[in-house]
Amino acid sequence: MTHMTIDWEPLREIFAAHQRFTLSSHVRPDADALGSELALARMLESQGKSVRIVNPSEAPASLAFLDPEGRVLKFGQGISADELRDSDVHVILDTSAWSQLQGLGNAIRESAALKVVIDHHVSSDDLGAIEFKDTRSEATGALVLQLAESLGLPIDAEIARFLFCAIATDTGWFRFPSTTSDTMRAAARLMDAGAEPHLIYRDLYEQRPPARLRLAGRVLSRVELANDGRIAYTWVEWQDFVETGARPVDTEDLVNECLMIAGTQVAFIAVEQMDRRIKVSLRSRTDIDVAAIAEKFGGGGHQKAAGAILPGPPEAAIRTLLAAIESALPNA
Repeated sequence: MTHMTIDWEPLREIFAAHQRFTLSSHVRPDADALGSELALARMLESQGKSVRIVNPSEAPASLAFLDPEGRVLKFGQGISADELRDSDVHVILDTSAWSQLQGLGNAIRESAALKVVIDHHVSSDDLGAIEFKDTRSEATGALVLQLAESLGLPIDAEIARFLFCAIATDTGWFRFPSTTSDTMRAAARLMDAGAEPHLIYRDLYEQRPPARLRLAGRVLSRVELANDGRIAYTWVEWQDFVETGARPVDTEDLVNECLMIAGTQVAFIAVEQMDRRIKVSLRSRTDIDVAAIAEKFGGGGHQKAAGAILPGPPEAAIRTLLAAIESALPNA
């Protein structure tokens, strides 16, 4: 299966005509967001451009290996709105939603810089940007690779590592249905350019603290089934983080464990935040569109993986979410 081909030529002209670039992505950036930003920054710098990366929130400590030099800045820390506006082009990667940009979004709105979006998410606002978007693409990193190959930009070993990490994580290490033969060919080209999957896997998944394992044990022992086993879910209370010493980022991937139960069609995890709001992550392994469910609560994402923030306490958020999922199930 081949994705639609984006016409990248207008981007060649934008790159050629401008000098100062700011790259940004969504709140709580994942490896696709960071890998895409760092790869594009390196590509632009190889063309003699001035580039900085500014996100609405810090990168998780688990992804620090991607940015050992601390290039990725947090908006409001080390860079002000005035400094942000001092840019020719603002490239927004891996999101098309204002809510995902938080306070940074206001500064982008007010900036006179040309705005460009490179994204693969369905959920979308009009960011007043020139869009390079393919919602069928498996990762924004795959789009950045596509643009590099289309425009003849160099892909060195470091760029290859960033993009392999982006694509591998957003496809669940090539196991999600979004993975195509094109994905594997892209991965092979990145390996030819110097990406080393065994080292990337080690950095991503084999550097976890013991506290994460303790938290996982607690959270998985709570898994509940609903709607004749078609829905599986679990939850994390803020107290769990306090007692185990784990961090909110340590809950990543736990929702996927719920999908391993036979007969499960939809899974979610409800994670209580420090401010007592509940961050939910939803997954689907059928045609049920969890992005549509998440959008009802101001969230969004992909058909098979999405998220939203609900008011607490956890029990109330779980009840609300269960009702929304049950109404989306066939023969509900």
